[in-house]
Formats: sequence, structure tokens, C-alpha cells
Amino acid sequence: MVVDLGVQENYEKVWNLMKETVQKRISGDVPDSLMIVEHGHVLTMGRSSHSENVLLKDLPSFEIERGGDVTYHGPGQLVCYPVVSLNERGLGVRQYVELLEKCIIATLREIGIPNLEGKLGNETGVWVEGKRKIASIGVAVSHWVTYHGFALNVNTDLSYFQKIRPCGYDASVMTSVAKELSVKEYSFEDVKQRVKKNLAIELGWQV
Repeated sequence: MVVDLGVQENYEKVWNLMKETVQKRISGDVPDSLMIVEHGHVLTMGRSSHSENVLLKDLPSFEIERGGDVTYHGPGQLVCYPVVSLNERGLGVRQYVELLEKCIIATLREIGIPNLEGKLGNETGVWVEGKRKIASIGVAVSHWVTYHGFALNVNTDLSYFQKIRPCGYDASVMTSVAKELSVKEYSFEDVKQRVKKNLAIELGWQV
């Protein structure tokens, strides 16, 4: 089940909908689901966040359940929240994170971005040439059902990362599809459709 929420300025509304979906998945009322959204400007603080990594406090911020430190969401960034039963798929959390990395990497390779790798631990996410971070991954699990997920910078205004130290790094490490391809703007819809396709392949979904 894919739920495309489009552009949503109210982060809390999406967050609550995601948690409601998780509870329904745990009780078996809904199948595995994928929520796709483009957030308004907002900061989210993961379970390992450090307040000193927020440099400017002029954006709404939320302390949430996912792993990781502080990150920024905003226009031009594709955010995906898969709600997946790990038990039903025989997956561990690490395997699931690696699956998300594979999906992102496959998508970016298709549109012409090479030299990609996924990293685990403190550097979790997808990196270009091991130096520039193009996607952030942060997941939570309740009763072996996943929520939160990943954020892929497509046409993101990277200057907003200067308000924080993203996952403890200097803002200069952040990059985007548009920046890597040296274009003013890349088709957001194209990236969205490719991500849906590649996630369906990795999870064995019919989309």
C-alpha cells in the first residue's frame, strides 16, 4: 500500500499518521505500507541527538523515535516512511537498513550518479565517493514493525543544513541529486517513481 502525501507543512500531522499506521500494521489491520512525503522546513532529533548540533533554533523541531542525530527536512527532499513487518519478511534491523541503502543506490545509479556506498554505524546513510552524503537513514521499530525511514536530497536547498551539524558533521558534507548532476533542478517525480519501483523490488511488493 503506497500513500503519497505530497507536500505537507505540518510535520506533526504526518508523524501521527505514521504512528497510527504502525499500530494498524502491528494489529494486522493493514498490509506493509509506504508513506511518501515532501516536508516543509523542519528539524528532527533522533534518539542519539545532541543539542549542540543545532546551531540555529529558527525552525520547528521534534524529538522523534528514530535512531541517529539531528537532521533537516524540507522542500525538494524525498522522504519515505516504509511501515514493514520484519518478522513476516525474516529480516533483522541491520538487513532492513541495508535494504533501504540498496534501494537508494539503485535509484541514484539509474539517473547517472556513480561511486555510491551505504554506510552503517555513526555514518549511516548513502554517500557519494565516500565524502558527500546524499541520503539520510533513520529507522525505528515497534513490535518488529518499522517506521521512519530515509530522506533523499533531490532538489533540496542545502543551505538549510548550515543551521545544524547534520548527524554531527559539518553541513558541507551534504549534497543532492541536482548538485551531483550539475543541474538547477531534477525531476522530483522521476526520482519518486524510481524509489517506489526499487523499494518494491527489494521488498517483493506489487506496486
